[in-house]
Amino acid sequence: MYEVIVAGGGPAGLSAALVLGRQRRRVLVIDAGRPRNAPAAEMHMYLGRDGGSPARLLADGRAELSAYPTVELWQGRASTAGGQAGAFTVALEDGRSAQAARLMLASGQVDVPLDIPGLAERWGASVFHCPFCHGYETNGKVLAVIGNGFDAMLAAYVADRYSTDVVLCTHGPSALPEPVAAVLKARSIPVIETPVAAIEGEPDGLTIRFADGTALERQAVYHRAPTRPNNDLAVQLGCELLPDGCVKVNEYGRTTVAGVYAAGDLAHLEAVPEPVTLVGPSAADGVRAAVWLEQELFRAGLPVDLTAS
Repeated sequence: MYEVIVAGGGPAGLSAALVLGRQRRRVLVIDAGRPRNAPAAEMHMYLGRDGGSPARLLADGRAELSAYPTVELWQGRASTAGGQAGAFTVALEDGRSAQAARLMLASGQVDVPLDIPGLAERWGASVFHCPFCHGYETNGKVLAVIGNGFDAMLAAYVADRYSTDVVLCTHGPSALPEPVAAVLKARSIPVIETPVAAIEGEPDGLTIRFADGTALERQAVYHRAPTRPNNDLAVQLGCELLPDGCVKVNEYGRTTVAGVYAAGDLAHLEAVPEPVTLVGPSAADGVRAAVWLEQELFRAGLPVDLTAS
């Protein structure tokens, strides 16, 4: 019987486990080993590790946790969860299961890029979703943005920050809101509505091929892909979800189910409909939620009830 099971071994989950391990809590981290930023060779805006490997960050985090004897790590995917505060059970796909008094959900999100041949294969290498994460490295390059609707504003942003040669590919008839269309026109950003058939080539030498047989040579591509939260366990537990599928939490990281916390890209406040999903904030979120989870465990063990205090 663990005191806390952490479902997710990314920056949020490992940070939460570190906090709880230092408080001598018996913690089990279940890690499927599928981080969202796995395709990226570098991560940025994480102080002290700017430009470092995201895989190395997680490896170092796991190594740090090994110094705390009350923290255990299982490799595998948590497939089911149930129970209630004080007696939760989490089962893995491989048949293992464990029980805990509290749960921390930190299973993150996955990107769902458009189904264009060559797009997903270049994700994080020459096709980028975030100018904050990758923009500096594309400074001065000729760029394309694949997007439509309000997402097309990304073309104006990268043109403002990084390039004098940006082309917007709407992958079909454009559906640009008037303010977006006005900004693109003011910046003289060309718009190609022909569907994209494929992306070929290597970094700095990409070819975007269109359905009509034409092609566009670019050095990098931006595409703000939709995301899908890994919320299966939250749904099984009955946690309330927000319209974007993320888990609703309060300022302490508590979900709407007693004893269940959530942190990182998987969860956010209802009042923050568009949270910042970067490595740094995710790690910080895991720390914050774990501090309050620790306080809940402490209070639960007291001989007097302090819930009203």
